[in-house]
Formats: sequence, structure tokens, C-alpha cells
Amino acid sequence: MSTDRFADYGRPRKVDGGLRARSAKGAIGRSWWSRRFLEVLESFALGTRLTRGRSYARAGQVLRLDIAPGRVTAQVQGSRPRPYEVSIALAAFPAELWTRVEDELAGQAFFSARLLAGDLPDELEELFVAAGAPLFPAAVDELTQRCNCPDFAVPCKHLAATFYLLAEAFDADPFELLHWRGRSRADLLDRLRARRAEATGTAVSPAPTATRDEDGSTSDDVPSAVDALPPVGAARALAGLAVTPLAEAADRFWASPVPLPDRPPRLATGPDLLLRQLGPPAPAIGGPGLLERLRRAYRAFGPG
Repeated sequence: MSTDRFADYGRPRKVDGGLRARSAKGAIGRSWWSRRFLEVLESFALGTRLTRGRSYARAGQVLRLDIAPGRVTAQVQGSRPRPYEVSIALAAFPAELWTRVEDELAGQAFFSARLLAGDLPDELEELFVAAGAPLFPAAVDELTQRCNCPDFAVPCKHLAATFYLLAEAFDADPFELLHWRGRSRADLLDRLRARRAEATGTAVSPAPTATRDEDGSTSDDVPSAVDALPPVGAARALAGLAVTPLAEAADRFWASPVPLPDRPPRLATGPDLLLRQLGPPAPAIGGPGLLERLRRAYRAFGPG
């Protein structure tokens, strides 16, 4: 359908203080998690539709972006006075599935230490897949995309801008991907600490209460407030791990604590993905007939 249908709406209204993509040009997404997310979307043949929202994302047209379990919501300013309401739903994992994942994470010191230190390792995707809980959608119909703009295309440029800023949210904090799937950073780390403490037989001791002697002075054997503070940072991440004697650890100091999977994983895509991304060629160079001939050639020469 011709885009003249939307010509009356004109250019989008300028926004002050909107959420602006950090990348001014080129690809959006710097971390492995954001690039992986956009790669998955492109595998659904959404590439050319996504690019429609890149200028919106960079111009700061997204006014608000909220990530909650199972749903991302946003407000995007278009050409009309009232911003458009956008939502992208992806089913959150049920509680019993999260319990299985958390048991797997707590059972491997490599993942527990990295997560408790605030890091989301790339290898985590493989663990989620093995537990039956793939972090990324396997098909486009797993995403429910909604926008109240008059554009019939899905995704429209308002949805596409939201996808780009969502990818950059994963740049800033990859734990937001887990939050979208149903478990916030705080809840996940609290559950991992509890499982590690249970597995190692350790527990967090309650902070001691200072008592006063008859003369009003505090007892000398009561630790100070500084001594009572719980460990933080790396100390907190490693507190529940078993101590390995140096003589036993020296010969495998540089080895990974767990087998590392092959990276990067490859998406299962058809050989004609590029053709679907680009759309039909112009009549001057062959039109749909050329497209079909190229598709047959791709399938004949591609991996079978």
C-alpha cells in the first residue's frame, strides 16, 4: 500500500528530553546480548522494517520505555499531538521453570560467581536453552506487537524504535533481558545466594547487637558497625565457594572452571533470508521473476 496514506501526518513532532539512542550512526547495539537480540529479530525477516525506526530512536522520539515481566511498554512521539502507545509482549517463564534454571545456575560455581558479581556471561544462553527456557524468541509469533498508530505494517516505525532502544537497554544492563522473561536482578541474585548458602552449609549471620554495661559503656567484645557489614563486590560473590588448596589449583589456574560451548551460536535460517530482507527487485531488473530464480539458485547452492 502506498505511504501517501500517511502523508497528511507530516514529520514527527520534535521532542525535548526523549530517550535517544547512544549510537549516532551505523549499527545499534554494542554488547553481545543486544547484538544477539537484533540478530534474532533480523532472522524473522524484520530487517528492513526495523530500519524504519532507527531515525526515531536516534532523534529521541521515544518518550518512555518500561520493562516488566512479559511486557515492554513505550510511548513514541509521532506526527500527531498525542504520543503513540507501544507494547511488545514475550511470555515470562513460569515459576517452576525459573526454579529449574536457578538450580542449574546455583549448581555451577562459574555462573554463580559471575552473576553475583553483576556479570551476565555469554555462555548463559546455552544453559537456558538446555533447561528448556530459551531467552530469545524462536519465531516472530512469540512476540505480540501492538501500536495504536494508523500504520498497518508490523513492526511500524514506532515499534521498531522501541526495539532499538530495548536493545540498548540490554547494553546498559543485560539483566533486563532476564527481567523481561520474569525474574528481576534482585530476586534472581537473592535466590542464588540462598541456594549457594544451602549447598555449602553456610548462612549469613545476623548483625550483632551491642549491649551496654552497668556504667553505660558498650562491651569491648561487640564488633563495630563496620565489622558487622556484610561482604560486598567480589567478596560477596566468592563467599559461598569452597576454598581450593593452592597446590591443587596451580596446574589448572588458566583453565575454565566449566566446559566452554562453541561461540557464537548460529541461527537456523533459510538460504533465501537475504532475499526476504531486501524485498522484490524492480521491474527494470527482472521483478518477481528474478526473485524466484534467485531463490531457487540460493536453495540449490546453499547448504542442504
